This record gives sequence, structure tokens and C-alpha cells, in this order.
Amino acid sequence: MPSPRVAAPVPGPLPTVPLKLPRKAPVFVDETHTQLVRRARKMHKVLTETYPDAHCELDFTTPLELLVATILSAQTTDVLVNKVTPGLFAKYPNAQAYAEADREELEAILKPTGFFRAKTNSVMKLGQALVDDYDGVVPNKLSELVKLPGTGRKTANVVLGNAFNIPGITVDTHFGRLVRRFGWTTEQDPVKVEHIIGDLFPKKDWTMLSHRLIFHGRRRCHAKKPACGACPVAQWCPSYGTGPTNPEAAAKLVKVPA
Repeated sequence: MPSPRVAAPVPGPLPTVPLKLPRKAPVFVDETHTQLVRRARKMHKVLTETYPDAHCELDFTTPLELLVATILSAQTTDVLVNKVTPGLFAKYPNAQAYAEADREELEAILKPTGFFRAKTNSVMKLGQALVDDYDGVVPNKLSELVKLPGTGRKTANVVLGNAFNIPGITVDTHFGRLVRRFGWTTEQDPVKVEHIIGDLFPKKDWTMLSHRLIFHGRRRCHAKKPACGACPVAQWCPSYGTGPTNPEAAAKLVKVPA
């Protein structure tokens, strides 16, 4: 019997959290590493309370399904990917099926996700590589995952953390933006960011830290206009004031995904 699909719960109102908004952005210029660790962990604690249901927002039942879904999520939304994958996973239930797929049929299924020719190529090559090198089974080691077609460190860490329960930090655009806004690092390189942030938190927290920051980035700390006046970690954020600080104006920017 197949495993039940791991799906996002029905979205509801975000939890109401007490806000302590500063008059202006706090400054942490002379912050020691120890002070940074304490501040970062305090912020994470509050984000944990704010997003108690944080999770991977891609639907899947197996490591292969999550790996393929993550590859498809590039340059599109998880919501759109979740609309495409039920039919995709039913037609291609294993690595062999992807390896032997008819290219035109697979392209037609993946077209709504954008860049469908490149994604079709990646998924077909992924299936073949898994068949050739791993007997069709997705490996559970970072060093092996990153060798697979279409699979970088970000994708590998998503699979490790959510399909294998092996802690990993997922440095996507939301995560990278937030850790720089929070003043946890100034690094732009995703690999360096991964290692620097990993050093601030216990390894056991890495996967959920990624989910909570991504949730916060999607719901409040937007790229162009963050909802600073509705932010539960504003008092520890050196970027406070990048967006509206008025609570009522900021509240209108808070998003609950459909």
C-alpha cells in the first residue's frame, strides 16, 4: 500500500504573537560572536512560536517524489508544483519510469512549471543516474545527492531534512535574504551562508530553522516591502524600518498562502 501523501495543512490565520516594536532599528555593530549566537537563537525561538506549523510546502510521499518536486520548484511556486505533481507521480512512479519517459509527454506535463524543457532534461537524466548508480533508490548522503542531475546543495538539503530526517540548512532566496537582514551574516555565497548559519545553531535545529525562516520570508519579510510593523522579531532586527513600521499598514502586507 502506498504511503499517504505528505501535504500542507489547510492554511488558516497566522498565530497572533505579542509585538515589541522598537522606535528605530537596533544596532549590533560591536556584537561579539557569543552575543550574535544568543540573539539569533532568541529570534529563532520567537519564530518557532510564530510559525508552529512550519514545514516543507511541497507535497510528497517518497524521497524520489520530494527530489523531483524540488527540482521542479525552481523559478516557480510550491503551490503550482503541487498542482502538477499528483499526475506526474502517478504516471512516473519510480526512477526507471523517468529514465524511459517519452520526452514530449513529460514536457507537456511539466510545461506549467516553466523552463519545462530544461526540467524535463534534468528529471530524465536524474532517473537514469539513479538507475545506473543507485539501483533506482535516492541516496541519503549529501556527497552523493549533489552528484545527481539537477541537484545542488539546496535541493540535497531539502531531501535530507524532509525525506530522511537528516538535518540540513536550505539556503534559498528567502533564507539568504533574511539572514542578511537579520545581521547574522553578510555573505552572499549560499555555501558560505550555510556553514556560517549552521555554526550559530545546534545541528538538530537546522531543518526546522530553514522552514521557519522561509515561512517568515514568504509571509512577512518580503523582498521589496517587508511588514516590519507586524514582525515578531523586530526588536532584534538591524533592518527594522526597511518596510512600513506602522502596525496597521504592515498588517496589510502579511500573507497567508492559498
